[in-house]
Amino acid sequence: MIENIKAFLDSKVTQYNQPGFIKNDPVSIPHLFTKRQDIEIMGLWAAVLAWGQRVTIINKCRELITLMDGAPYDFITNHQETDLKKLLHFKHRTFNDIDTLYFISFFRYHYKNYESLEQAFLSPDLRQPAEEPTGVEPIEKYLNHFRNYFFSLPDYPHRTKKHISSPSQKSTCKRLNMFLRWMVRKDNCGVDFGIWNHIKPSELIIPCDLHVDHVARKLNLITRKQTDWQTAVELTKRLREFDPVDPVKYDFALFGLGIEEKF
Repeated sequence: MIENIKAFLDSKVTQYNQPGFIKNDPVSIPHLFTKRQDIEIMGLWAAVLAWGQRVTIINKCRELITLMDGAPYDFITNHQETDLKKLLHFKHRTFNDIDTLYFISFFRYHYKNYESLEQAFLSPDLRQPAEEPTGVEPIEKYLNHFRNYFFSLPDYPHRTKKHISSPSQKSTCKRLNMFLRWMVRKDNCGVDFGIWNHIKPSELIIPCDLHVDHVARKLNLITRKQTDWQTAVELTKRLREFDPVDPVKYDFALFGLGIEEKF
């Protein structure tokens, strides 16, 4: 039975993990760019804004890019205070201008000190192997650190905290795990970027959204009743039985089965 499920999911990975997937997915937003920092900035923003209809998500991200003169990294690092006025009306669902301006502040602060956003997930102590309690995933440390670091600026708005989740809140961290998949996974299929090297594809946790959760339960890959961080970990551990090196490639299969095929 397990072998049959693996073969079925492998076929669906092949079907969906290809360039045709990009156009209608939020991953199309970072694909508009070639500069590493633009890919990272708009990758994170597209992931954070990824709730609701995919068409709307993509349109709102394109609007945001236009407001930053088509060059996010250059705008963030070189803007004047007066340049921020045009961003005061940006809104997507509960993400508003206050959140937008803080994201810009964070990006500007970070890129003054580092060349890549990957460093935001890796504090010096997290880069070294350490004895960990049984069951703690490396990504759990990275995500908890990222949230603490993201809100380390003295003027962060409390309302913005709801847009950056972490395992410490028991969240599935769907959006951040999706962003990490885009940045970390390496293959020749053209969807994910694979531009980060410290975090390993084998360490990734699957983005457990409603579609993935529903299909995984139909296939008996999840036993946990609620959907939270431990659910995402449980599903990923099952998928590592199919591919221990690249378990999150099955996100393509589970998501595609859910949203495209209504499995």
